Amino acid sequence: QVRLVESGGGLVQTGGSLKLSCAASGLTFSNYAMAWFRQAPGREREFVAIISRLGLIHYNDSVKGRFTISRDNAKQTANLQMNALKPEDTAVYYCASDEWGAHTQTLPSQYDYWGQGTQVIVSS
Repeated sequence: QVRLVESGGGLVQTGGSLKLSCAASGLTFSNYAMAWFRQAPGREREFVAIISRLGLIHYNDSVKGRFTISRDNAKQTANLQMNALKPEDTAVYYCASDEWGAHTQTLPSQYDYWGQGTQVIVSS
């Protein structure tokens, strides 16, 4: 079955960096758009970034210039490099995938598979 496993979360100070990884299995990775979402306590799940199977990329305006999404089809991983972190970036970060997905997909309902999430805490 399809599995997405996130790693790399943790506690970091304002201005620091973290790199999240999502390891995928049970799917033809190169067919899938890979995205990152986040959810803070009491808030709805929010789109962060997506990279399509063709490498097209789209970011939430709040992370543009600070976060970089990438993918490695050979390793079946998607990564999210997060720099210049702010306290408002604190959330559980989720990896999601959708076969043949477009880089314009920003709604959680548009994704078929999800990881379990990894916590990111940015202290002020």
